[in-house]
Amino acid sequence: MPTPDNPLIVQGDQTVLVEVASERYAPARDILARFAELEKSPEHIHTYRITPLSLWNAAASGLSVDDILGGLREYSKYDLPGNVVRDIQEYIARYGRIKLVSRDGELFLVGDDAALMAEVARHKRAQPFIREQIDPYTLRVAPGRRGHVKQALVSVGYPAEDIAGYVTGEALSVRVRDVALSGLPFVLRHYQAEAADVFYAGGASQGGSGTITLPCGAGKTMVGMAAMDKAQCSTLILTPSTVAVRQWIAELLDKTELQEDQIAEYSGLKKDIRPVTVSTYQVLTHRKRGADDEFPHFALFNARDWGLIIYDEVHLLPAPVFRITAEIQARRRLGLTATLVREDGLEVDVFSLIGPKKYDMPWRDLEKQGWIATAVCHEVRIALAEELRMAYAMSGPREKYPIAAHNPGKLTVLDALLKKHEGDHLLVIGMYLDQLDEIAARLDAPLITGKTSVREREKLYEQFRKGEFRRLVVSKVANFSIDLPDANIAIEISGTFGSRQEEAQRLGRILRPKSGGQMAHFYTLVTRDTVDQTFAANRQRFLTEQGYQYEILYDHEVLN
Repeated sequence: MPTPDNPLIVQGDQTVLVEVASERYAPARDILARFAELEKSPEHIHTYRITPLSLWNAAASGLSVDDILGGLREYSKYDLPGNVVRDIQEYIARYGRIKLVSRDGELFLVGDDAALMAEVARHKRAQPFIREQIDPYTLRVAPGRRGHVKQALVSVGYPAEDIAGYVTGEALSVRVRDVALSGLPFVLRHYQAEAADVFYAGGASQGGSGTITLPCGAGKTMVGMAAMDKAQCSTLILTPSTVAVRQWIAELLDKTELQEDQIAEYSGLKKDIRPVTVSTYQVLTHRKRGADDEFPHFALFNARDWGLIIYDEVHLLPAPVFRITAEIQARRRLGLTATLVREDGLEVDVFSLIGPKKYDMPWRDLEKQGWIATAVCHEVRIALAEELRMAYAMSGPREKYPIAAHNPGKLTVLDALLKKHEGDHLLVIGMYLDQLDEIAARLDAPLITGKTSVREREKLYEQFRKGEFRRLVVSKVANFSIDLPDANIAIEISGTFGSRQEEAQRLGRILRPKSGGQMAHFYTLVTRDTVDQTFAANRQRFLTEQGYQYEILYDHEVLN
C-alpha cells in the first residue's frame, strides 16, 4: 500500500526513483531488479527504467502482471500512474501472444487476434519471411528463417513464443557422477538443478532455449553439465577463451562419465571435433584477410548433428555468431552468463536468438546462502597532481581517460593496499599494458596479458591456486571464466571505460567461497573529478542493482 515511508516513486515515463536511505530499500531493489533496468546510481537516489525487453524477460522467467504490480504497490510512496499500469499489463500480455509452431515440416505463426496477424503480415520487418496467410490466425513462414522471424517480431513489439520444437541430435550418453574423479562427492546445488530443469522443461517444446543468469563463482558450468545430462546428445560448447576451453574439458572429465576420446578442443591451437566439442568465439569469427570464405570456422556448427549448443558467457557473443545462430534455431540453445548487460545494445538479439531469461538468482541471495563469498566493494578516489591537471584540461576527449587512468597517485594507493592486505591472495587488474608492466615489476609479481601463451597462463594460474605466489597482475584476458578460488582481494587499476559487464566479471574473480567464510574485498582506483570517475560510476551500475554498495574512500584515508 502506498505510504510516504516507502522508497519508490514510480513515474509516468516508466522510470522508478529509489531512495537508498529508506529502511525498505533492499527488498524494493531486489523486486525491481527482476523486471527493470538500473540507469543511474548516485549516492541517494537510484533510477530504474521499465522497458519492453525487461518485462518480456520477466514474463519468460515466470513473473506475472500481479507479481510486478504487487511489488511496485507494496513499496511505492504514491499511487502508480495509470499509464504505467496499463503498459506493464500490455507488454507482459504481448509475450507469447503469437506462437511459432511446426506442422508437417512447415513453420507457422499462430495467434488469436485476426487484426494483429494482419498487421504482422504487412509489417516491413516481418513481411520478407512470410510465405502466405493460411487463414486469419495463421501465417506460413520460411522454415529456414526461424531466427530471423523472431528478431522481426521483437522489432514489431510482439515477441513470439517459440514452441516449434528441436531436433534430437546425435545421441550421446552423458551422466553426471555422484563422486567426481577427484574423489570428492558431487551433488548439484539446488539452484543449479532448478536452472537445468527450467531450461530443459522435461524435453517439451516450451523449453530448450534460453539464458541462465548466475553470479560468477556460482557454478554455471555445472548447470551446463546438468543440461547435457538431460539432453543426452552431442553438444557444442562455445567459450570466450582457450583457457576456458581447457577448464570446461577438465570439469567434464572430472564430473561426468564422458571419456577423453569423446571430448575435443577446437581452438586456435587444435582443430578436433568429437561428440562433445569445446571451442572459442575468437576462432569461430577468425578469417583470413581477403579470403573468399567469410567465416570458414562457422562450418563447425554443421560438423556434427549437435542436439545442444551451450554459449558460455553469452553476453560476450560476437555479432557474427548471432547471424549463424539465427540459422540453427532447431538446435537446443543454452546461454550462461553472470549478466545480460551488453554495452553494444544487442541484449535483444540474445533474447531473440539464444532465448529469453529462464532463470536467475540474485547475487546477494547466493551470498547469504554461502554459495559465493561475501564481498565488500570500495571506490578509492585519488587526486591528480597539479602538473597533470593542466595536461588533462588541455587534452582532447580521447586522451583524457589514458591520462586519468595512468595517474601516478594510484601506485601510491596501491602500495598502501598491498601493505594492508599482505598475505592475502591478491589480483591487480587493468587494461593498459605499460601500466601493468610497471606494476608487475613494482610488485615483483607475474603478469598475464593477451601476449602470454595459453600454456604459460595455465601454469601461472595453477601456481597461484597452489599458493606458490600470492600476487598476480592481469589484463582483461582474465576477466572471464578463470577459476581462482583462493583469490580474495582484487584491485582494479583501470577499466574498459564504462563497461558494466567488465566490472561484474572482475568482482567475480574473487567470489568463489573461501575457507572459513573469509570476506572478499574489491577496490577500484579512480582519479577524482575526471572521466575516470564518470566511467567508474557507470561500471558500477549492474553491481549496485545486485545489492553491492561501494564505500567511497579518498586517497588520504587509505594512506593514513
